[in-house]
Amino acid sequence: MTAGTTITNGTTAEHELAEIQREHGRPLFALLLRLSDGDRHRAEDLVQETFVRAWQHPEALRADDFDSVRPWLLTVGRRLAIDARRARQARPAEVGDAVLENARVMADHAERSVATLDVREAVKTLTPEHREVLVQVYFQGASVAEAAEALGIPPGTVKSRAYYALRALRRVLPGYAADLR
Repeated sequence: MTAGTTITNGTTAEHELAEIQREHGRPLFALLLRLSDGDRHRAEDLVQETFVRAWQHPEALRADDFDSVRPWLLTVGRRLAIDARRARQARPAEVGDAVLENARVMADHAERSVATLDVREAVKTLTPEHREVLVQVYFQGASVAEAAEALGIPPGTVKSRAYYALRALRRVLPGYAADLR
């Protein structure tokens, strides 16, 4: 469509805007697709916004200074694309749900520290014999035979003391029962 479009009640008539879109829509979309780094949805949004601006400013479309409205449309579309890019760069990058689902979960050191303190306090409530067995078997990683030799008691006694020590810890630490099985 050429310049000099008719104005109805201060705006461009709908059929004239449809004609402008048919005539200039594809080149405008191609430009905005390049400026949007191949994002079709963003380019389509920018094309729509460009035509909204054309509808809002009919005086630009009827100027007699040029033969076609295409340069005006391309300029408006280009400026909208630049503004959209600047707005995206001013905000932090958006993160989709898929990214969050695949993100590594970092261990919470505060929870681990609290658990360590709780276990230390609970171990202090055990009898010295039970505590010795737990220290040997669970904290120092000794086998039942090694713990029995180090403590000078039979292996069966090491096993029973470990069993009763863990049972006592389950009572003292009810929230950690699953960890003590």
